[in-house]
Amino acid sequence: MVSRASRIALLAAVFGLGLVLCFGLVLLATGRLGSGGAVQQAAAVGGPFRLTDQDGKPISNEDLRGKPFLMFFGFTHCPDVCPTALFEASEVLRALGPDASRTGMLFVSVDPERDTPAVLKDYLSSFDPHLRGVTGTPEQIAAVAKTFRVYYRKVPLEGGDYTMDHTAIVYLMNKQGRFVAPFNMKRPPEEAAAELRKYF
Repeated sequence: MVSRASRIALLAAVFGLGLVLCFGLVLLATGRLGSGGAVQQAAAVGGPFRLTDQDGKPISNEDLRGKPFLMFFGFTHCPDVCPTALFEASEVLRALGPDASRTGMLFVSVDPERDTPAVLKDYLSSFDPHLRGVTGTPEQIAAVAKTFRVYYRKVPLEGGDYTMDHTAIVYLMNKQGRFVAPFNMKRPPEEAAAELRKYF
């Protein structure tokens, strides 16, 4: 006859095994468990790109290696979200002082139809000079948006005009150009600057 203590131990063992199996299934479903059983990194965000900056010069992901940087996808006709994000980024760069040259922010236009290099240059003149605007062909923008898992869509307005609906995440990239995490701009600039310094 099985004792009460033995039954409890057996139930605990079965429960523990169930948790392990459940956790394994979750890892498999999310693609974080490889065939060798090692936990792999979550699906990559970011990748190679070649675009054009506000000075009309080519820029690629390789040009940014060696220092951490922020990336934000938006457009110059954006009424509030984009200028707010760029203002907040400017404040963070100001808080960094001389260290601002050790980082930067890339503003990627999701509206290449209107955002030419000249338009970007004029728009960014209101913000910190460490901010760089980039644009490209619709195909180039679609490709980089896909690698960063950015959603954007043209939204028609009355009178034949349009606006853009888009993802509004600020991406923190490390010195190797790999995505670290979304960067929180909604805090004191000094606090955000202190976090950014950790990646220098």
